Amino acid sequence: MLAGLCFCAASFQGVWSVTREISGRKYILFVIAARLVISYSLFMKQRVVFFLYPGIVSLDVSGPLEVFATATEILARNNKKDQGYEPVFAACAAGPVRTSSGLVLTAESTLDRVVADILVVPGAQDAETVAKNPHVVEQVGAAAARAARVAGVCSGAFILAACGLLHGKRAATHWLVAKRLAELYPQTVVEPDAIYVRDGRVSTSGGVTAGIDLALDMVEEDHGDRLALEVARVLLLYRRRPGNQSQYSSALAAQVSAGRFAPLIRWMEANLDHALTVENLAEMAHMSPRSFARVFPAATGSSPARFVEGLRITRARELIEAGTEPFALVAQQAGFGCEERLRNAFIRRLGLSPHQYRCHFCKEERT
Repeated sequence: MLAGLCFCAASFQGVWSVTREISGRKYILFVIAARLVISYSLFMKQRVVFFLYPGIVSLDVSGPLEVFATATEILARNNKKDQGYEPVFAACAAGPVRTSSGLVLTAESTLDRVVADILVVPGAQDAETVAKNPHVVEQVGAAAARAARVAGVCSGAFILAACGLLHGKRAATHWLVAKRLAELYPQTVVEPDAIYVRDGRVSTSGGVTAGIDLALDMVEEDHGDRLALEVARVLLLYRRRPGNQSQYSSALAAQVSAGRFAPLIRWMEANLDHALTVENLAEMAHMSPRSFARVFPAATGSSPARFVEGLRITRARELIEAGTEPFALVAQQAGFGCEERLRNAFIRRLGLSPHQYRCHFCKEERT
């Protein structure tokens, strides 16, 4: 996309507030003009700027890069060569940048010399430390202000948060550092289990491969779900994951961090249709109910009731994705007992009803 159009799109908010104060009529005219510019921009290649810094996770870059490149190739084959995405590597200083895996990428430009339609900030093991570098915060913050959209992959969310871009917004990051992000930036609503989150013009994703899902979501936003699904097929992805799908099996995560309860968790998974009350679970763990209710959350990060519900939702999702069983039967097999409890749990935890969840996957299978 032309830099002028990109800058115009990134500057809408400021002009919007000024125009609104002058005249209601001018405000309406501006909104119409803004929408025309955005619509026109989709018929041009969008510049995707990847911010490089030492120690970044290479897959945080290569995953989204392949999604955008594949989408561009498919559009070109369909006589839309002027559409798609144009990748640019930029850093605080131009030149080679070594990733955590040893792969060396080359920053073609400094971040302050490029205008992005989409600014992508990848993660790194020491992203929290990088986010304390005032030069990085200044460069990324300025680049984000010029960009139409901003994406943080994995722990790249720490850098976005340091720039103030996640203030008052929902955000995702790798589940291992989600708690730390929430502690450092309490004004950010961290969703530790989300694959990716889109809040306004800022999107963030969970760990590593979740950046692919985030990029697919952007492709769908720009060009529709048919192209996004075609990209997923070309890249041999089993399916496109919705943003609210869990990053990591809650049972597996608990077994990793809570070895003491690993046998109990495996038993819970195999007996979801049982009454998994605190009293019953405490008995299986050879503890008093009071001690169990105190120790289990400290080891797993979740109350027993919420943990059990998470296991049951995971099982219900697997059943819904695998077949066409009635929801009443799914509810029984997953341990919810009745369809109403299944529906309430889905809406509360996933933001979708079981029917909406099934439609999502059915649409992907048909397309």
